[in-house]
Amino acid sequence: MPISNEIKEKERRVRELLRSKNLKALLLKRQANFSWMTCGGLNLVGITTEFGATTLLITENSKFLISNVIEAPRMIHEEGLEKQGFIIKTFPWHEDQEVSVVKEIVGEGSLGSDVPFPNAMVLAEEVAKLRYSLTPEEQKRYRWLGKRVSNALEKTMMKTKKGEKESAVVGRLCKELWKDRIDPITLMSAADDRISNFRHPIPTEKRIEEYLMVSVNARKWGLIVSLTRFVHFGKLPEELRKKYEANVFIDCTMMAHTRPGILAKEVLQKGIDAYQEKGYPEEWKLHHQGGSIGYTGRDYRVHFKSPDIIQENQAFTWNPSITGTKSEDTILATSKGPEMITCPILYPTLSLSVAGISFIRPAILEIAE
Repeated sequence: MPISNEIKEKERRVRELLRSKNLKALLLKRQANFSWMTCGGLNLVGITTEFGATTLLITENSKFLISNVIEAPRMIHEEGLEKQGFIIKTFPWHEDQEVSVVKEIVGEGSLGSDVPFPNAMVLAEEVAKLRYSLTPEEQKRYRWLGKRVSNALEKTMMKTKKGEKESAVVGRLCKELWKDRIDPITLMSAADDRISNFRHPIPTEKRIEEYLMVSVNARKWGLIVSLTRFVHFGKLPEELRKKYEANVFIDCTMMAHTRPGILAKEVLQKGIDAYQEKGYPEEWKLHHQGGSIGYTGRDYRVHFKSPDIIQENQAFTWNPSITGTKSEDTILATSKGPEMITCPILYPTLSLSVAGISFIRPAILEIAE
């Protein structure tokens, strides 16, 4: 699908929202929405900031980039916004003119925004939903990213040495990702007892004795994938293997039931039932089970009151955990079944079938001492 068609589809979704809310324009300041609307562009300066350095304004018939004079040249020459049809509105960096520029364009008309903005209706959730169903071009970018990040993480883990610091392993992973300007926006790493003690273990300088987990959320073109891998030095204890394989089964159960048209909370219940089936009925209470992903790390974490219905070609990452283990990869929900976006490439694998769907999942990598 040519980028022009992708642009047209996104403009159609935005303008449909404008009509449904009786608005004259929609203002977008979040970097996730900028990347989505510009088909992979970046308006951020700091890689972990929620708000971008420039603003988009979409009206019934036009679309604008509002920027100070610092950011505008790059938006034009590197992000190609004029070629995408944006009208560039600039103001001096030392004068805060954004509000007045918006008012000049919109006049007295009603305004929607993805952030709090003077005289605007905040529509952050409504805008996020416009992103959920990925276009064919987004899917192509996503598949490339999933394979590249899977390869980078597994390559990094396979080179891990006993006694290496958690932070050193993560540093090598970042180096591998940055070769392709992929931003590692969330990093977790835990060695040995830290895996069991903390569900969100930020990397430390603890040295690896036997067992290491690394998780990463990695972003390119605004799109984010999420995955986790493990390495164990020496023979894997049978109890740990049992836990890990149970976790993979739970994860596959959730992925198998992640189908367009289904309530996301129904998938959560399938996962909880799988915890029970495998003999770990209380473990799901110790950590959220994941949810929708795409242009943010999780657009929503699924819980029992989640109202969301899964959309065609919507991305999900479930992350069930049993103390000492975790299972996590990214998928697309399609009418034909889940499509693996991240997957084992270099790692040993496990094969299993759940709800009539065959899965190839990563095993724990065992490295001889």
